[in-house]
Amino acid sequence: MDVIYPLAVPKGRRLCCEVCEAPAERVCSACTVTYYCSLLHQRADWVSIHEKICQLLIPLRTTMPFFNSEEERQHGLHQLQQRQKHLIEFCYTVAQKYLFEGKHEDAVPAALHSLRFRRNVHGLSSVELVPAYLLLAEASLGMGRIVQAEEYLSQAQWTVLKSTDCSNATHSLLHRNLGLLYIAKKNDEEARYHLANDIYFSSCAFGTEDTRTSGGYFHLANIFYGLRKLDLADTLYTKVADIWYTYVNDHYQMLLQIRAQKPDLLGKRLVNDTGLDEAQDAEAIRILTSILNIRESAFAKSPKKIILVLKTLAMLCYLMMKSSKAKEYAVRALTLARENNNVVEQNIIQEFLNVISAEEDRPAN
Repeated sequence: MDVIYPLAVPKGRRLCCEVCEAPAERVCSACTVTYYCSLLHQRADWVSIHEKICQLLIPLRTTMPFFNSEEERQHGLHQLQQRQKHLIEFCYTVAQKYLFEGKHEDAVPAALHSLRFRRNVHGLSSVELVPAYLLLAEASLGMGRIVQAEEYLSQAQWTVLKSTDCSNATHSLLHRNLGLLYIAKKNDEEARYHLANDIYFSSCAFGTEDTRTSGGYFHLANIFYGLRKLDLADTLYTKVADIWYTYVNDHYQMLLQIRAQKPDLLGKRLVNDTGLDEAQDAEAIRILTSILNIRESAFAKSPKKIILVLKTLAMLCYLMMKSSKAKEYAVRALTLARENNNVVEQNIIQEFLNVISAEEDRPAN
């Protein structure tokens, strides 16, 4: 039974909803340590994150066992903290993935979990809370809740201002989300200011040609595209595409080298890897498909630039173990290369298609 009986709750203990912190009326029957105000919020949390972490919450939310020594107690506390740190990153990655996929409502419960675990581990005013605030702000923007997004961003800004050891990466995330806020508010000047700062701090942290910096270029390009400053937008879209092509091609070539050096692996279906987590994979797909759609529909079409994006998407999908999608993008790139008599590109893409076909023909072990 999921319903909470008031008489069964210890006197003085207040049970709060996991999603909205309102008084709880229901409990998860699987873990019995997570509470909700309604069936609606229970279902939302389950779909977002709770199904994935339900049993992991039990040792975190129940009384610690009795230990025979101080050494055992300290070890138990350390284990507890390590579990919380693992859940911080896991919930954060899940929320990020939802955001990149455009599932803003699903991202909220996962982001809230990450925020709570961060508070438990780092305290109420730590700069470590900022990434979770920014996730919640981005989710709020995606749902059109600008006022709520501003509240989360204000908390993030205040936390950063009070901190003396805030990293360049965190500064970058903060300015990127402020840029997105001002885009939503139609204030292009403020948006450009914050996105320029995002690129600066991200470049300091990772370098100007890193995929993590490319997001700032992409959002800035979108602003210029909206303002019909197509030359500036085109330059930035090209930079983003080049960054991702270089990154993905390096990983693809590395995979080919491994297979060439270890012929005994050729008969096996390898687990391919982009070197990114699920959220970053989703971000890459979203950015590259957006650039592809813009290039195919709005710009004075440049077949060479369209082929580059198609090749990047093909290799990325292949590394993500999505061979059918990789083949689809590669065939589109090959068709465009043939239409424009680009023999060099035809040979490169055909070789890639041969790799996919050879792998599909191998018997599964």
